[in-house]
Amino acid sequence: MEGRYARDMRIAPFPSAVNRIAEAVRSTPFSGKVYAVGGSVRDALLYPEGLDGAPVGDDIDLVVEGDSGALVEFLVEAGITDGPAAVYANFGTAQVRVDGQKVEFVTARKESYRGESRKPEVEPASLLEDAKRRDFTVNALLRNIETGEIVDPLQSGLEDLESKVLRTPLDPSDTFSEDPLRMLRAIRFIHKLGFKPAPGLFEAIQANAHRLEIVSAERIQEEFAKTMLGPNPARALRDYESTGLLAQIFPEFLPTIGCDHGPFHHLDVWDHTLAVVEKVTRPSLALRLAALFHDVAKPETKTIEPSGRPRFFGHETRGAEVAREVLNRLRFSKDLIDQVAHLVRHHMRLGSAVPFSSTAARRLIRDMGDQLEEFLELVDADSRSHHPEAPRLNLQAVRDKLVEVQQTVTVNELTSPLTGREIMDLLKIDGGPKVGVWKEELEEAVLEGVLAPGDKEGATAYLLAKATNSG
Repeated sequence: MEGRYARDMRIAPFPSAVNRIAEAVRSTPFSGKVYAVGGSVRDALLYPEGLDGAPVGDDIDLVVEGDSGALVEFLVEAGITDGPAAVYANFGTAQVRVDGQKVEFVTARKESYRGESRKPEVEPASLLEDAKRRDFTVNALLRNIETGEIVDPLQSGLEDLESKVLRTPLDPSDTFSEDPLRMLRAIRFIHKLGFKPAPGLFEAIQANAHRLEIVSAERIQEEFAKTMLGPNPARALRDYESTGLLAQIFPEFLPTIGCDHGPFHHLDVWDHTLAVVEKVTRPSLALRLAALFHDVAKPETKTIEPSGRPRFFGHETRGAEVAREVLNRLRFSKDLIDQVAHLVRHHMRLGSAVPFSSTAARRLIRDMGDQLEEFLELVDADSRSHHPEAPRLNLQAVRDKLVEVQQTVTVNELTSPLTGREIMDLLKIDGGPKVGVWKEELEEAVLEGVLAPGDKEGATAYLLAKATNSG
């Protein structure tokens, strides 16, 4: 086969799982017929010292010249795997775990697709045919698991890797039409790897963006989440916009493009949103999604004052609702959706540089809980994305007050010192709404600093006095 590369090139070592499989197949009919393929080969070449200091090869895909099912059966019987295999005979694939790592085996194959389905019809084929059906040339490189030899079946993958160009093996329109999810993968890889698109790549995405309608919400969600957690989510979102993918996945954002923000902003709502996403650096999916959705409802809530100034009353509340609607549509988990909506709903909480009291600090600590740091980062990113001459929130003063209060109280203590049962016994009342009212009264006293957190004695005296005065 053409396209072999020198064995002594700088490349990250195989993970232990691959080495064990290589030893097992040596001197068997499978010898010389098993290759690593895909991301593990690409990243081992790009990052010979390991990606971000970690071993390359967590995602292990092996392609087999021959029957991958027979190879997996052999490995299971030889005791190499951690347990039984999951076999998908119709697609010529199987999954096992070796040394705790998931390894997927596939028979070298070619695929054909029907117009409205992402499920291909497959049949065994050569390594070259197998390479042609993959998403990008840099993901079609092979690495013999016994010799470490690199094979470039397309004779373009190594050149594209060196030039940092993302190219499809076939005409990009054909590649994307067959499997539209590859359009999202293209944008993710461009920004994850620092590649540039090959000529015609983005034009093909524009022509095929509508094909995303045949892809399940779960698959779109998975790719989108990876992109948002990648190194350049704001630039990726800009590419979503320019290629038409934004209109397909998130039509709710289209009205933000060109929506004027008023005197405190030098960007329209969409550009401001991307600026906030870019400034959020914490690797938290909930936080980055909150940055994306924090102003999504501004066009919907926009009003104009007689002076001509635009206002967006309630955009944070409506924005939280829109975030829930969209993220539910993409099948994100309820817990994540709750976190995103909570951040969006509260992102205007601090206003603009008003005095921040101990009472306000206690309320913020209680309401934001474990999301307090994410909330502060979102507010900071939002403030830093306003017009350079707009009033700035003094976030350091807020942080100083929060630290001061947190030294004396925890979030779990910012509640009523008395339980519902204790309130019922003291006031000699049965359970019902009144108990909740009195409990909220005591919690407010703690937040206002009238009662010390956990002070049952003080709370008892306070409750009895309040109850007596109210009759």
